[in-house]
Amino acid sequence: MVITQTPFRMSFFGGGTDFPEYFKSYGGAVLSTTFDKYCYVSVRHLPRFFEYRNELIYSKTERVSHTSEIVHPAIRNAMQMMDMHELRLTYDADLPARSGLGTSSSFAVGMLNAFHALKGHYAGKRQLADEAIYLERELCAEAGGIQDQIAAAFGGMNRIDFDGDGYRVRPVIIAPERKRELNENLVMFFTGFSRFSADIQNNTVKAMDQKQAELQEMKSLVDEAEAILTDRHADLDEFGRMLDHTWKLKRGISNGISTDTIDGMYERARRAGALGGKLLGAGGGGFLLFYVDREHRAELMKAMKDLLYIPFEFENAGSTVIHYTPEAYEPAES
Repeated sequence: MVITQTPFRMSFFGGGTDFPEYFKSYGGAVLSTTFDKYCYVSVRHLPRFFEYRNELIYSKTERVSHTSEIVHPAIRNAMQMMDMHELRLTYDADLPARSGLGTSSSFAVGMLNAFHALKGHYAGKRQLADEAIYLERELCAEAGGIQDQIAAAFGGMNRIDFDGDGYRVRPVIIAPERKRELNENLVMFFTGFSRFSADIQNNTVKAMDQKQAELQEMKSLVDEAEAILTDRHADLDEFGRMLDHTWKLKRGISNGISTDTIDGMYERARRAGALGGKLLGAGGGGFLLFYVDREHRAELMKAMKDLLYIPFEFENAGSTVIHYTPEAYEPAES
């Protein structure tokens, strides 16, 4: 049996410029981090006592004899891609799916990591990211960017640059005490809404030609935000004000990114002292992230008391194998 633990991510700046439709022509960059909320994928070979050959347990349970019968597109395509057979796969997570934290990509990375381990192979971080991107964007033909797979595989707080040649991952070098202060000043709430990000991502792709100026400005904010984080003498509160600016830019990219209800929540938080914030992910619902200084934190918590508060801490490990028991397996055909 193999169990993998893969973190979720929050993207601060540059989201949208990680779409291949954009960065292959104009270049892109994002600033993001993973944090200590995870998805867990356990995989083992299914004992041959049953009339079915594969058992897959996620929000649904599938029991099928042939891989081609699997309904879940990522599981089906990943098993075919890696020639996996006779599996029991179980998915569990700390946070709900379709909520703007890259949950589907974290699942893809964790599943591929588990498949490699079950075969007795070590998969490096770049390999996992590349394979998850291929799985989701090519085999499953899902619209969207490629930052989520990279963040889940690599872990940590990174600047990721994109161009026609691919991507480069560079850790953000920030003093430990400054990183702790940033973590303490970021507050996250669940809005209670879930949605399929692909619907919004498709609209974002269609709007890119008309929104080049906004996307270029969103990309430039990555440089400014990184400079603030790495300069211990810079005013960290400026990071929060920049979140407000990038959220306003993002809202103008496509319909569906925000709603009247979300806008109301955001303005309520701003009146309570939040310097800035954003809706995480493609938009439409999920998690709201705010930057608030220590002086106004209690006021913000009171103003948002009707929403579920999600405490978190940054993490650095990325996708890892947390349990490994080798299995003796011979294909049924032999």
